[in-house]
Amino acid sequence: MKNLKVKAARAGKDLSQDDLAKICQVSRQTINAIEKGDYNPSIKLCIAICKALDKTLDDLFWEE
Repeated sequence: MKNLKVKAARAGKDLSQDDLAKICQVSRQTINAIEKGDYNPSIKLCIAICKALDKTLDDLFWEE
């Protein structure tokens, strides 16, 4: 399942996948895989992404 919430939040902060990856200390491919739904990140990485995007875990990773 695609994670469009992460993609939208990243775009809202005007960050590229590479920018977010550098902030979170992962590869751009990891961010791309999360957004495409091909990778299930660890809770540590989820928290890093949330902090970088000023969002909560519920905002970005809770399925409705």
